[in-house]
Amino acid sequence: MGIIRRRDGSQTVTDETQDRALAFLYRTAPGRSLLKLLVQPWVSALGGAALDHPLSTVLIPGFVRHFQMDLSDYQKETYRSYNAFFTRQIRPEARPVDPDPAALISPCDAKLTVYPITPDSCFPIKQSLYRTGDLLGCHRLARRFAGGQCLIFRLTVEDYHRYCYPEDGVKSRNRLLGSELHTVNPIALEGYNIYKRNCRSACLIRTAHLGTIAMIEVGALMVGKIVNHHGAGNVRRGAEKGMFRFGGSTVVVLLQKDAAVLDPDILQNSAEGVETAVHYGERIGTAQQCSHCLDKQGAV
Repeated sequence: MGIIRRRDGSQTVTDETQDRALAFLYRTAPGRSLLKLLVQPWVSALGGAALDHPLSTVLIPGFVRHFQMDLSDYQKETYRSYNAFFTRQIRPEARPVDPDPAALISPCDAKLTVYPITPDSCFPIKQSLYRTGDLLGCHRLARRFAGGQCLIFRLTVEDYHRYCYPEDGVKSRNRLLGSELHTVNPIALEGYNIYKRNCRSACLIRTAHLGTIAMIEVGALMVGKIVNHHGAGNVRRGAEKGMFRFGGSTVVVLLQKDAAVLDPDILQNSAEGVETAVHYGERIGTAQQCSHCLDKQGAV
């Protein structure tokens, strides 16, 4: 059972129902056999097609009740399918972007954990270690982030599943990596190196305040598609970058050494193994405008 702490200091625990299902899939022989079937791309595609069907709207009321969702922040509309509901748009005034240009903002509504990137470009996620090169699809590129920070934004099914750019800058093309889809719930990390085989989309963004950052979207079990809106070019802080289809998913942001100082409560929570609930556009730290982050780091 994990703890999620809000910025006001109050806290809650993660939903045990999902944890029990994941424990079956990852820790039992029958579950692992079923998992091999579930992670096939055609299964995810079939599930996605079902959730795009108009009849899937019958699932919406039960979903809202189960997760005790407050929909007052969202634009009022009639949803044509469950996926349309899942990727619903929030009212802009409900997620204001911090106006301070030096503020590092959260790219999404999520549960955030921050990890230091070790000298050999590895970082811990619960009980496993994952190389930044595996996330980026390039171990040489990962060296640029040695000594920096890895920000893990874990989205759960009740979260707003659209995400934004954390800073103005020049973006590289999207690199689609991996082909198998697995869950991103922390319990899965105990027995399976999930990120290395997950479908993910990675890009670099060259910025004025944060140096070069990497942004990686990670698809999860039964997420049929990561939808990114833009290719290479100029991007704007707070502008929507893309969205996830149905399922719990993750956004990873890699920062170079001394690029930013995260807020003390987030660092303290992460040190205690506690996730911090954050919102799209919310301040989570301060950019340092470090000189070595702004020097010749190579093209994006």
